Amino acid sequence: MSYLGLDEKKTVNTVKELNILLADYHLYYQKLRNFHWNVMGKNFFDLHEKFEELYDDAKLKVDEIAERILTLRYQPASNLSDYLKSSSVKESKSDLSDSEMIKTLLKDHGIILKQLRKVVEEADKGGDEGTIDLIGAYIGELEKTSWMLDAWKMKTNDTHKTL
Repeated sequence: MSYLGLDEKKTVNTVKELNILLADYHLYYQKLRNFHWNVMGKNFFDLHEKFEELYDDAKLKVDEIAERILTLRYQPASNLSDYLKSSSVKESKSDLSDSEMIKTLLKDHGIILKQLRKVVEEADKGGDEGTIDLIGAYIGELEKTSWMLDAWKMKTNDTHKTL
């Protein structure tokens, strides 16, 4: 770890949280594939494409998270059974309606955002700016995606809050 100038004792906590995040993103990725394959109805074309965009992004994040763990000189979790044990994201049925799929993804986004913030908190304790930078970008992207999915499910007569 000396080549990064990080305290190994502090970094181990960051890695623990990164491995949970890795599990969360793996289950989220598979859920997006499920929804991509099984979405039906009048929103099929829009959501089929959107779910593909989201799972492509999740796939990249899985790789980046694993590579960050390797950069920190630890081994990333890599077994599905471990992911299922450590992730707070749960599998979904395949027969959900399009609106139930969006609602489910928004719930998962809340879970993932919470874990992203835990990673940042631990990385901050260890002075790990590289992890903070990587994960900070993920937070902003996921918040924006959440806003867009939430806007999709709103009724057209819903309004924005004003000051």
